[in-house]
Amino acid sequence: MRIDLPDWHLPTAIDNLLIAAGAVVAALLLHATFMALAGRIAARTPDSVDDAVVQLSRRPLRWIAIAIALAAVRRFLRLPEWGSELWQLAAGLIVPGLIGWLLITVVRVYVRAVELRYDIGVADNLRARRRRTRVAILGRIGVILVTMLTVALMLLSIPSIRSIGITLMASAGLAGLAVGAAAQPALKNLIAGVQLAFTEPIRIDDVLIVDGEWGKVEDIRLTYVVIALWDERRLVVPVSKFLEQPFQNWTRNSSQLLGSAFFWLDPTTDIPRLRARYEEIVRASPRWDGRGFVLQVTDTKPDAIEVRVLATAKDAPTTFDLRCDIREAMLAFIRDEMPEALPKTRLVRGEGEGATPA
Repeated sequence: MRIDLPDWHLPTAIDNLLIAAGAVVAALLLHATFMALAGRIAARTPDSVDDAVVQLSRRPLRWIAIAIALAAVRRFLRLPEWGSELWQLAAGLIVPGLIGWLLITVVRVYVRAVELRYDIGVADNLRARRRRTRVAILGRIGVILVTMLTVALMLLSIPSIRSIGITLMASAGLAGLAVGAAAQPALKNLIAGVQLAFTEPIRIDDVLIVDGEWGKVEDIRLTYVVIALWDERRLVVPVSKFLEQPFQNWTRNSSQLLGSAFFWLDPTTDIPRLRARYEEIVRASPRWDGRGFVLQVTDTKPDAIEVRVLATAKDAPTTFDLRCDIREAMLAFIRDEMPEALPKTRLVRGEGEGATPA
């Protein structure tokens, strides 16, 4: 009896394994050499953007190098028919995945480069906040689109799934309407997030008052915004709220603000003397930015007058501290040197009726 041995016997399998292993080792050595050279070049430049490029692209480039090496030695491998089909199936899944991974890395590198180039820690950071907010939102949109396209290409590489997809195209419209109706709140916020990137009602590091809460915009996602409140709490707000409901944005055009404080004083208060002392307090404060200040009587009542003081500062936190400093210093001055300015309740003696309050 004659027994036919399969074409793919043990020596052939070992040869294929050695060829593939050699290609992988060569790819890893080439990748390590290239990344080491790129790291040295990036370390010599003062800009940190190229350092981010090297760091973020290291892993995807490693696997891409391996894929290219295996594709290059494919002609030297002796595979049976089922091995060739398996190779093609793996290539149809892996190659789109690696390309998508590389594109996502490019998007993240660009976002990281913008974050490093535009510092929001400076005093006048309006342009930096605008660029970082727009790039952050568009970067997330780009990652989502690349991911969806990559998954679609990977699935289309499988013949059975490709045929099923063509069959289901006719019912995709009805399914889309059903899914859209069920996910209406999520889609609403997603569309609002895209609109937010272009209309820019808020930006990263903006100072807002939302629902009576004061805080800074810490992060902007596609569907929600995270606000860091003054007491270290986090307020999570749907994006659509900033397009449909009013809110206060203290840093819409500039981070500089005008702070105010109010005092209720006696109508006989010496306003010029109080104004002179207020000027000394403001000019001596390191939190005042030098743009302007004023003290005015803004309201009168039978037993008191309202005195409003204004002073400018570089940003919202500094303005808050400046207002507190002004209140403390003015109250100390009134208490120690102008006690007659404190509100009083006067008594007016009527004819034959005794004392009655005025």
